[in-house]
Amino acid sequence: MSGRGVAGTRRKAGTRMSVYGIELRRSAALGAALLTVAVGVGALYAAPGRWAAGWMTLAMTSREYLLLLWPLALAAGAWQGRREHRAKVGELFATTPRSRLRRILPVVGAMAVTLAVAYLLMTAAGIAWIVTTAAYVPVLNFTVVTAVGALSLVAAAWLGLAIGRMLPALVTAPAVGVAGVLLVFLSAIRLPDWLAAAVSPVHGAVSFHAFQTIDNRVSGALAISMIALAVTGLLLFAADGWRARTAALVPVLLGLTMAAVVVPRDEEVLNWPVDPVARELVCTDDAPTVCVSRVHANVLDALTPLAREGLSALAKLPGAPAAVHEETSRFGSDEVRSLNDGVVRIMIRSDRRGGLGHPAAVVYETVRGLGVDYDEKCHNRDEAAERAATYWLLDREPQSEVEVIPEVFYEDPEVTVEAVRLWHSLRELPDDEALARVTALRDALLACADLTGILSGGGAR
Repeated sequence: MSGRGVAGTRRKAGTRMSVYGIELRRSAALGAALLTVAVGVGALYAAPGRWAAGWMTLAMTSREYLLLLWPLALAAGAWQGRREHRAKVGELFATTPRSRLRRILPVVGAMAVTLAVAYLLMTAAGIAWIVTTAAYVPVLNFTVVTAVGALSLVAAAWLGLAIGRMLPALVTAPAVGVAGVLLVFLSAIRLPDWLAAAVSPVHGAVSFHAFQTIDNRVSGALAISMIALAVTGLLLFAADGWRARTAALVPVLLGLTMAAVVVPRDEEVLNWPVDPVARELVCTDDAPTVCVSRVHANVLDALTPLAREGLSALAKLPGAPAAVHEETSRFGSDEVRSLNDGVVRIMIRSDRRGGLGHPAAVVYETVRGLGVDYDEKCHNRDEAAERAATYWLLDREPQSEVEVIPEVFYEDPEVTVEAVRLWHSLRELPDDEALARVTALRDALLACADLTGILSGGGAR
């Protein structure tokens, strides 16, 4: 290429960059992006305990907050879309030789780039919070879920541009913002699960546990519908006349059809899929064995001494469990296990920084239930007796579980009163007799037998 050709290419590139720079300064794109970052990061940092467990919970929570960000992008697009009407230059631009599509490229490009970058900056702020604690990184799923979230903001902005141009009233932007909140919310909860997964950017994004993910097939279906919506918004923004606007609806109809074909129908895949790798156990090298899921591997060192303290208390009972595992089998698993498999299973909670949350509950939860797993087929549990036996093993007076377990907000005060009474009665006995009664209670739990009166010495042993 000649020097003149190179110079010409550079001038064109420089001109394009200059046009986009002007558009960034004069349009609503930069303001919308800054607002998106402020709202998104503010929402994340307001409750980091909801997502600090790992990268996937962060990606899903960011998607959940699209309930706020998607309407903001829609309203920003609508505000920008009425600019020509506001400036009264529509007729002037119509007389220029450049096509309308070429004229709108800077504004649609600016809106797309700034909002996508804003979403990524919000996610990066979350990563900065957990990068030192979250060791498990599901790269593919995290990238896909985040990319689809950014794509959905672009679709919202471009649709807003079209609405703002077609309805250039001052009230349009706030009205479509409110409508956007209702649209996103209702589409997530009112539509059938398969259809909601295909069209709602927040469906399936509420995280109930640390092993949860969003299936890539669901993300693929949503990406199709968002791309189709973005194309329709672009064509509507560029269209003049009812024929062009009618034709602009074709991409979104085709996209919704394709998304409906691609999206899975399995309810568990749509609503609460589990990442099997995140659920894999990572264990201590020495005994007694303590294991946590891969997504919680960073808390193993902090958990181990607490779990072993609980095992030491349980060791007073013959045949007591000799290992502690994080409870993972209840999430997307058909595992069938014995009530006496030698393992105590406990929940792991994350604190605001992704470390071990509520460590004071670990010892109690290890000993709680005397190491016998809960069986839905048995209806013989006696909270007061089990708590009295648990605290006898721990050698301290029973407390209300409201004070110990964060998920317990209320219990019958009589349970604690009865537990304290039974505990005192055990303390008054010789250690051998008290241990025999606690052992009998545990044997009855394992046998799914009646627990009545065992700690008081009146039941079968």
